[in-house]
Amino acid sequence: MDSWTDTLRFAFQPVVNLTTGGVAGLEILARPETGDVLAEARRDPELDGRLAVLAFRAAARKETLLPLYVNVFAGTLADLGGLTPLHDAVRAAGRLPWEVTIDVGPPYTHVPQQALLEAIGSLRDLGFRISADGVGDGDLPLRLLTDMAPDLVKLDASMLLRPAAVRAMRTLCDQLPALLCVEGVETELQCAAARSAGAQLAQGELFAPPARLPAAEVYVPPRSPGLAVATRSGPSVLEFVRPAALLPATASAGQVRALLTGSPDVSGVLLVNPDGVPLRSVHRSRFLLSMSGRYGHALYADRPAAKLGDPPRTVGVDATAWEVLDVVAVGDRDRTSDDVAVVDRYGRCVGVVRLADLVRALAETQVEEAAGLNPLTRLPGSDAITGEVDRRIADGRTFALSWLDVDDFKQVNDGAGFAAGDELIRSVGRALQQAASGSTRVGHIGGDDFLVLADPEGLSPLAASVLDVSWSAGGRPVTLSLATVVCELGSVADHRQAAACLAPLKKAAKSLSGASWVIGRAGLSGHEILRGVEAQPARAEWAVADPSKG
Repeated sequence: MDSWTDTLRFAFQPVVNLTTGGVAGLEILARPETGDVLAEARRDPELDGRLAVLAFRAAARKETLLPLYVNVFAGTLADLGGLTPLHDAVRAAGRLPWEVTIDVGPPYTHVPQQALLEAIGSLRDLGFRISADGVGDGDLPLRLLTDMAPDLVKLDASMLLRPAAVRAMRTLCDQLPALLCVEGVETELQCAAARSAGAQLAQGELFAPPARLPAAEVYVPPRSPGLAVATRSGPSVLEFVRPAALLPATASAGQVRALLTGSPDVSGVLLVNPDGVPLRSVHRSRFLLSMSGRYGHALYADRPAAKLGDPPRTVGVDATAWEVLDVVAVGDRDRTSDDVAVVDRYGRCVGVVRLADLVRALAETQVEEAAGLNPLTRLPGSDAITGEVDRRIADGRTFALSWLDVDDFKQVNDGAGFAAGDELIRSVGRALQQAASGSTRVGHIGGDDFLVLADPEGLSPLAASVLDVSWSAGGRPVTLSLATVVCELGSVADHRQAAACLAPLKKAAKSLSGASWVIGRAGLSGHEILRGVEAQPARAEWAVADPSKG
């Protein structure tokens, strides 16, 4: 064997789930004590392939059950057409291919793209997962990235200084679909920025440095109280995915027992077919209780573990946390603590989620939302609406942001009294809530001011619900003013720009008499008057006959 193998060591760095704080996998890093074997491997595909096998074997000797990330240069895959020796090593170690992610790294320049894509396709057919490494500061073309359709995208921490780019990458990952990981995180500020931008995973010195032994614990900074955790539709299930303990469907009860007793943190085992599709779910407590009876071991040890399992509970990778709770709520009550398997579009298991993680995150979300509710209307404040605006911008969605208030509200309070004014505000808030449907969000930002975020096609019925009502306070007639800005893809960068576009429209609506509504488009001058009367009508610079068709 070559002399360089005698001085080659491997270190392990955890990949951390930013939501659960758990370790989602281990990246295996080569650490040569002499020479620069990595530089040689970049030029020699055969050597790089051997390094991948040695890295996996080093991890297998540590008997870790965590998913593993094995680094391979893009040129190696294009040249070798796959990694047959690595597949053989995985099979010999008793591990499953979908427990190993091939971390494809730069350089990509001068790499035959078709050969690379064919190699990735072959690895994926065998069950391996694919990660695109070096995104952001490398030479990976965006078109090649999308053609690779990786399961994970690793973004360099330097990109956190460009949050719009990170949010855009998260949007791309959601479409692939893939998880977004930020690597090289060294400070708590970077960790907070990664969370805010939508990254689900991260790795770096902050959590745990590379070490000869796999890290048992990692440090994950607590989430900032002011950071929005999720939308009302619920956070993605991918934010809560933990590594799954997998065994072949043919595994015996004795094999499952050995795995569980040797891994106290494993709450259950999924029995899967050769393609990685879950067939049975074995719950830790119920299984060990059956095995610990007077004759349990004698009865079950050599029998198929599937006989002590249950049908698996599964959700797709595009599910939300609320949908997982719906799955848990159906069926036997004694299975509420079972892990739920998350499966990809082929039905293959990509991990599991635990009920405790979901309940904790959703409870924190509810507490944060409750803290931000206006005490008069019980509607969320501006932070909730502006946060949702930023999410829709990052998702590339067209939306309409509207501002509504009561005309001459100070005179209402002075003439009818503050109690009548408060009741009027509550009534307007209730009307907006009742008219809101689908993805419409209503916020009360203080006094008589409301914000409404909606899809453009939902504007007309919502406006009619408040503008066609004869409002009054203490017997005095009251009118409302509504201003709307429609924001299309690329027209605004964040909620601040959207609010700046809305400001002149608000002024225009207030200048009209009677119930008024003006609408404009971000990036275009002028506006259209849909309700209200002005003293000297001015020709609109653009017009929309029906805002729902805008």
